[in-house]
Amino acid sequence: MNYQVTHTTKYIYKESVALCHNEAKIFPKNFKSQVCSDTEITIEPQPEIYNEKIDFFGNSCIYFSVQHPHNKMEVTAVSQVQTFPESYLQLNLSSNLSWEAVRDFVSYSLDAPIDVKQYRLNSHFVPALPAARQFAEPSFWPGRSAFEAAFDIMQRIYSNFKFVPGFTTISTPLQDVFKQKKGVCQDFAHVAIACMRSMGLATRYVSGYIETLPPVGKEKLVGSDASHAWFSVYIPETGWVDFDPTNNMLPSEKHITVAWGRDFLDVTPLKGVIFSSGRHELKVSVDVRGLDI
Repeated sequence: MNYQVTHTTKYIYKESVALCHNEAKIFPKNFKSQVCSDTEITIEPQPEIYNEKIDFFGNSCIYFSVQHPHNKMEVTAVSQVQTFPESYLQLNLSSNLSWEAVRDFVSYSLDAPIDVKQYRLNSHFVPALPAARQFAEPSFWPGRSAFEAAFDIMQRIYSNFKFVPGFTTISTPLQDVFKQKKGVCQDFAHVAIACMRSMGLATRYVSGYIETLPPVGKEKLVGSDASHAWFSVYIPETGWVDFDPTNNMLPSEKHITVAWGRDFLDVTPLKGVIFSSGRHELKVSVDVRGLDI
């Protein structure tokens, strides 16, 4: 599939901002299932400092600083992306590695990749919770394959949690999400990660986009899409396998990956520090357009 993704973030400040420092992770990744051939980024007002780099987790990110007074800031990234289908279901149903074997491999084996081990540990938005272990255990009977256990966790989150936009914010504790059984894709990814890590499996947070289609007979509204999130589990000999609990599906070529990390904190699309005494208003729009090539 070929896509053009337009991601626009706009800040409107109540008081003039004298200086701001920002970091953005809005460049789609390049890996075996996806190629980003080009990303054009526009920043208004024009920054005095701009640098591109690869972060600790292998994500493309930019740092920029606007060092003169301004009352608004707009950052737009337009990316050309090609995605390829992954036969995860067929690939992993043929794998009989039990979740106990996967747990022991990532925990103790010297052959386990070093960078994988960090995804077993607690992180800022995904602390160790008794509720996570309690929710996870019914999916992890002895000898069950790691893939089947993760797939079951995905299905149970979809069935037991309700998608309610606006019910949570980035600061809502994960414990509250477990208690209320409500949230959005970001929360469901964190719930799944907490469950999988509670059983000793290496699990990471994935941010990106998903192509959405308008109702029959309606035109798609520009900017009506949104950022998306799901989780990924490491299985030896297979690698990282993605699961989307919000949509109860294995991510397909309609999923576009931007970044991955331990949780949302590692992949925040745009964050920074401003020097101002006033409040601000944030507006974000995403447009994912399929291209006929």
